[in-house]
Amino acid sequence: MRKIDLIRKRLEATFDPQELEVVDDSESHRGHAGYQEGGESHYNVRIRAAAFDGQSRIQRHRAVHAALGADLLAEIHALALDIGTPG
Repeated sequence: MRKIDLIRKRLEATFDPQELEVVDDSESHRGHAGYQEGGESHYNVRIRAAAFDGQSRIQRHRAVHAALGADLLAEIHALALDIGTPG
């Protein structure tokens, strides 16, 4: 399974988001540190879920990292997160 699909699957299973957008932005980093031929190294994630209500920015980031898991995070060079609640 591709990393982008794993990211979506794990975030959907954990947070039941009202909005989830995962973009593989690897190609725009060609020639930079961490770039891997074929992509799947740099991602942008926008997620909106009620599960984040009342959490600080740090708590939200930690929750997303926990949902993705150390195994998947170890394979990703860069992960930009835009995390919020619906509405």
